[in-house]
Amino acid sequence: MILVGAEVFGVAIAAGWAIAGMFELGDYVGYALMALFSLFALYILVNLWRRCVAVEPLTGRA
Repeated sequence: MILVGAEVFGVAIAAGWAIAGMFELGDYVGYALMALFSLFALYILVNLWRRCVAVEPLTGRA
């Protein structure tokens, strides 16, 4: 989960930076795109977390 989360957030931030740079939108729009894509990445990560916990609950029992 940690590896997938890091990759998803990394892609979100890189995509916002790349789109803003490619279209020369400026720093503030770049930061806004990074934030928007990070919120979408958070949504994806929460859904992944729910699916993983449904398959293998985190109860601490062996």
